[in-house]
Amino acid sequence: MPSQLESKYNTRRKSTMVAMALLSTAPARAFNVPFRRLVSSKSSSSIRLAKTQRPAFFSVLEKSSLLSMSTVTTDTSSSSSSSSSPSSAPVWLDSKYDVENKSQGIVGKYEPQLFEDKIYKWWEDAGCFLPDAKQSKEESLSQGREPYVLPMPPPNVTGRLHMGHAIFVALQDVLARFHRMRGRPVLWLPGTDHAGIATQLQVEKALLAEGKTREEVGREEFLKRVWEYKEEQGGAITSQLRSLGASADWSRERFTMDADNCESVTEAFVRFHEKGLVYRGEYMVNWAPRLKTAVSDLEVEYSEEEGKLYFFKYMVQDSDEFLPVATTRPETIMGDTAVCVNPNDERYKHLVGKNVVVPMSGGRTIPVISDEYVDMEFGTGALKITPGHDPNDYAIGKKFDLPIINIMNKDGSLNENAGDYNGLDRFVARDKLWKDMEEKDLVIKVEPHVQRVPRSQRGGEIIEPLVSSQWFVKADGMASKALQAVEKGDIKIVPERFNKVWYNWLEDIRDWCVSRQLWWGHRIPVWYVGESGASEYIVARNEADARKKAVENGHPEDVVLRQEDDVLDTWFSSGLWPFATVGWPKNEHDPDSDFARFYPGTCLETGYDILFFWVARMAMMGIELTGKAPFSVVYLHGLVRAADGSKMSKTKGNVVDPLETVAEYGADSLRYSLVTGVTPGQDIPLNMDKIAANKQFANKLWNCCKFVTENALKDVSEDDMKALGVDGTMTKEEFDSLPLPEKYIISKCHLLVSEVTKEIENYQLGAAGMKIYEFLWDQYADWYIEISKTRLYEGNGGTQEEAKIARRVLVYILDTSLRLLHPYMPFVTEQLWHHLPRREPSKDRASNSLMLADWPQMDDQKDLVVDSRAVSAFECFQALTRSIRNARAEYNVEQGKKISARILAEQPLKDIIEKEIKSLVLLAKLDAEDVVVIEAASDDANQAVAVESVKLVVQDGVEAYLPLAGLIDP
Repeated sequence: MPSQLESKYNTRRKSTMVAMALLSTAPARAFNVPFRRLVSSKSSSSIRLAKTQRPAFFSVLEKSSLLSMSTVTTDTSSSSSSSSSPSSAPVWLDSKYDVENKSQGIVGKYEPQLFEDKIYKWWEDAGCFLPDAKQSKEESLSQGREPYVLPMPPPNVTGRLHMGHAIFVALQDVLARFHRMRGRPVLWLPGTDHAGIATQLQVEKALLAEGKTREEVGREEFLKRVWEYKEEQGGAITSQLRSLGASADWSRERFTMDADNCESVTEAFVRFHEKGLVYRGEYMVNWAPRLKTAVSDLEVEYSEEEGKLYFFKYMVQDSDEFLPVATTRPETIMGDTAVCVNPNDERYKHLVGKNVVVPMSGGRTIPVISDEYVDMEFGTGALKITPGHDPNDYAIGKKFDLPIINIMNKDGSLNENAGDYNGLDRFVARDKLWKDMEEKDLVIKVEPHVQRVPRSQRGGEIIEPLVSSQWFVKADGMASKALQAVEKGDIKIVPERFNKVWYNWLEDIRDWCVSRQLWWGHRIPVWYVGESGASEYIVARNEADARKKAVENGHPEDVVLRQEDDVLDTWFSSGLWPFATVGWPKNEHDPDSDFARFYPGTCLETGYDILFFWVARMAMMGIELTGKAPFSVVYLHGLVRAADGSKMSKTKGNVVDPLETVAEYGADSLRYSLVTGVTPGQDIPLNMDKIAANKQFANKLWNCCKFVTENALKDVSEDDMKALGVDGTMTKEEFDSLPLPEKYIISKCHLLVSEVTKEIENYQLGAAGMKIYEFLWDQYADWYIEISKTRLYEGNGGTQEEAKIARRVLVYILDTSLRLLHPYMPFVTEQLWHHLPRREPSKDRASNSLMLADWPQMDDQKDLVVDSRAVSAFECFQALTRSIRNARAEYNVEQGKKISARILAEQPLKDIIEKEIKSLVLLAKLDAEDVVVIEAASDDANQAVAVESVKLVVQDGVEAYLPLAGLIDP
């Protein structure tokens, strides 16, 4: 049963969900007002609604603490009079942000800390993260735009942000924002994991500090403390994810221990049992003594550590002969049930079938057996067999039907089967046993030995293999279905090379031990019948259901039922995440539910290191329980490493804190650094110089926008400003009327749009992001903005018509580029976009935000206009400019000095260069009075060549001659 604190949590969450559901309901059905848009009063600081427009709206919001009633005024007139009045124009909820941002202008340099938090709050308050924020559900359906669903990997509820979180936010947010702008209803569903082991460990540490244990305070009090700890520490991680710009739908935020998820977990276990996939048995497990629980193979990490190899004597029964044996864990000698040698080992053939005496056991004997498993070259070639405490020995024990002796208690101390060492910690017992063996002359030697030591991923303690009664889920059948899903293409793994890893693991899978000897988690829905024993049990959805089944099985109604103390593996609940979070099983048959609309998901983006922990289990459980693969794409990112490629470690002092990085450089710079320059599945070396460089890129963008707004758009009339607002891609008719540089930059921009769109659709996010950077810096800033100065300013030869064209192209390219860059750097692009001319969005849009604006290429089938001949011609112009610049640098011409030039070019390049001569003069710093363009091979060309000059061969048909007299000072 949920605790009082848990019940409070679920009550608050449900009230919030009800309120957000009302907010996101289709406009006509909700409040008779446009979605996210309210009838205005003269003051934009208050929300104004007619009394007849669903007063329940206010009560729900007020109860859920989503809206203070002090901000709402109620119109005493009828709804029709207030809404139909021509003078009452609609006001966007975000108008205050828009007005403040634009009124401040683009001042100073790029300082992200001044606006990132404000923008995020505005996005969230305006409802920009909801699936239907861009357009109504009906409009999406009519356009055939399927939802794009990203289940967010749930971080530990009490965790703190690290670079592993930062990379998944950066990548997933690129996908979410991109597909949202392309018109798909995006559900990026966030939530947190209860983190059974990690959270319980922290609470147990707090208890130990008080001198108490969980057993002493009892289960109910312990769980109360865990919920209190969760309330105190939880929530920080989600606010930290927000600081990175995560555009997740926080109105749907889930927690693996909330009421609906608990119901899902119980239902999954019951259905597995009904399918014959759940059983209880005694098997070898990985035991964490300090945590006192079993952990899965995937939660055990092996490290190479210096240890010892102990050589000792196994005395042959009734003989002075001994069998030399070596071990790394002498304390387990007390659990030995055989000594095994290789049947081909001539040294020990004569001992096979005889008995040897277990040291310090009081005379207990065990057989010498033979098996080719034994490596004759390792140690002594004789292997002690301890079936109760070694997985390989367990297999041999099963093969030879050897007894299994458990010598260890749950806390890692030895039990009564260890004789005189009963009650001693395993490592204390090791030393004492060895010392006792030395006194009995049973020791041969001890050698240093590097060994692979299994440690708990969570607690760090050394894992102890032991045989224990646990609950298991049969995995082979589910694994086969998950394997086939990839083989048939129902699930695509990016990058594809991980397919082989997927196949290898699923083909060699073992049954899943799902029980954990913890108290924090989903208690296994099993009830044992009677006051003691575990021979008869009932799997049920709740105690009432269990009692009903017990009566049906012939037990009296007052039969004693005891629920299983163990909880389920945290990964069991996480494995249900893609479908439990959207309403399974409650709404699995409701065609109008979130489950019907948002399951299966689209993309599961996560680190390759949890491909088996989580991804494979989601695939297995999803297919088994819903009949569908839970996602169609698995995108795997690498691990974020230090700049030198080493693993980040507090010990090494090379850990980069994402929150500190955001505070210094801004979220955009960190996000962009993590996403660009890498490929899927590759580890990411994080260089602080790269982050600093990307902050400079943001500053470059800031200055570009400042130039456009403060120079190009200066003194432009209000009507002309409205006309400059970008509303779709440029038509061919308009494009064909443009001069060469404008055709070039728009062609390059349109090519960029097509390439970026294709690469993000194909999950090549890093390559796409770098192309945007290169275009903005190398083409727009370095070339077109400079050329535009020859159009905008009369002093550079510009005309009014040229200025008008330049303004149109400057705004068009910048607007398009901001849209392309927005998924990568959402804050700075949003901040700057509001300073550009914009068109009014549709009435169903949550806000006039860049994140909800149209992507530059909404339809894959529609090609954007490009002129390859214009591109080629302008590239010749660029090459000419660079050649002259290089010559100036080579001859150390003063930066401000203007030089003469003779340009020889064949047609049509001659005419092209001639038309842009003022641009060449500006960019190459030429003397406008002494620059001529001459047709190649003409008499004038021969005369120009005769002057002593520096010859520059630009390309076939284009040469430049720079008179030496202008290059070299006399």
